[in-house]
Amino acid sequence: MTRDLPQTRSRKRVGVQRISELADVSIGTVDRALNGRSGISESTRSKILRIAKRLNYAPHPAARALARSRPNLRIGVCIPEEIHFFYDQMRLGIFDEARRSEGIGIEVVYRPVSALGKGEACQLKGLINQGVSAIIVTPGSPGDVTPLINEAEERGIRVVCITTDAPQSNRSSVVCVDAALNGRLAAELMARFVPAGAKVAVITGMLEAEEHRLKTDSFCETFRVSCVGGKVAAVVEGHESARQSYRKTAALLAEHPDLQGIYVNTVNCLPVCRALHGGIADCHIQLITTDLFPEMLPYFQDGTIAASIYQDPYLQGQTAVRLLVDLLSNSAAVPAARYLNSGIVLRSNLHLFREARTAQE
Repeated sequence: MTRDLPQTRSRKRVGVQRISELADVSIGTVDRALNGRSGISESTRSKILRIAKRLNYAPHPAARALARSRPNLRIGVCIPEEIHFFYDQMRLGIFDEARRSEGIGIEVVYRPVSALGKGEACQLKGLINQGVSAIIVTPGSPGDVTPLINEAEERGIRVVCITTDAPQSNRSSVVCVDAALNGRLAAELMARFVPAGAKVAVITGMLEAEEHRLKTDSFCETFRVSCVGGKVAAVVEGHESARQSYRKTAALLAEHPDLQGIYVNTVNCLPVCRALHGGIADCHIQLITTDLFPEMLPYFQDGTIAASIYQDPYLQGQTAVRLLVDLLSNSAAVPAARYLNSGIVLRSNLHLFREARTAQE
């Protein structure tokens, strides 16, 4: 069914992405309809053409020339493989959206790194030298990759950062949740879970990463205001290592036996859960985590995890590709930042999230 169309007759440029959303079809299907190619039904073609006419759609001449001269628009992707609970979902969103755009020649060149901040510069150099049209990257070490992002942009290769940012670079856009907002949300929740004067701690990945630093700083600032007499006793860097995070959590509990709350602001929460799980009934620590994946469900069910701040890595990957497809195929403007709405996961609403539903199928 065709969605309701706006009544405006504005001359503002409309992209194929908008037409695909209104028609409930893929971008590739829109491209086939607009360019008279086979592979779609006449009813679908008519519906798409009606929507394009109502929206005053006119493809940019440069985009048409680009499509004719370069049938494959190559998007380089450099994201971590670990922690796989998070990045598997992001990669799935990227490749699912790329497949929807195969009809207009979108190709993904996948050059992952083993973990956040590991070997990004080398992989970015490779993508730039391969002559990709655009790059999606998760900059764990912004200082190292900023010169390469700038080089790519100077060569006309548009760069979108995803999940975490390189704010000093000339990247075209960033797709992420608002990291500072996530930290504030977690702090407000924690202040409601623990009594006045409570001692809490933050377990992060690495403060060098912009996302981790912003979450940590905003949590600490907001918690001190939201919890009367509250104190952030420690900020622990786990460097996205399960072994290191487990060991440091155990040391944290030994050093602060009166700790009443922990905020894990990366997806690396399982080692923290394991460290807490044996003595959770005795220490009454309120644990707020980040995101959701099937392995977390038992810890929600037994009360180890009180809440989690959901960042939807699948949608982040999908959105980054959509921005670049519309840019490359239609010369659409790219926003400087696309912030996705954060969600709050509780035991009562687990069933509403994709990751929980998948685990139960």
